[in-house]
Amino acid sequence: SLSSLFAKENLAHMSKEQLNRYDRLINEPSNDWDIYYWATEAKPTPAEFDTDVMAMLREFAKNRNREQRLRQPDLEYLFEPPR
Repeated sequence: SLSSLFAKENLAHMSKEQLNRYDRLINEPSNDWDIYYWATEAKPTPAEFDTDVMAMLREFAKNRNREQRLRQPDLEYLFEPPR
């Protein structure tokens, strides 16, 4: 999913506050599709979720480098030390 690919690329570099905002973003909305629509700007992001983390996710969703994102990442990255 978009959020798991985003997490693999960004979690290790986020501040504690950003991690808290990311956690809230992925856990509070009742529908994952809402997050996708906000990230792709198909729908406006509600003010309570329109944070720096949402801006990062929107930028990630644009895929400016045209990366192939055909599969979700393996979860080993969660256990790797930050680079």
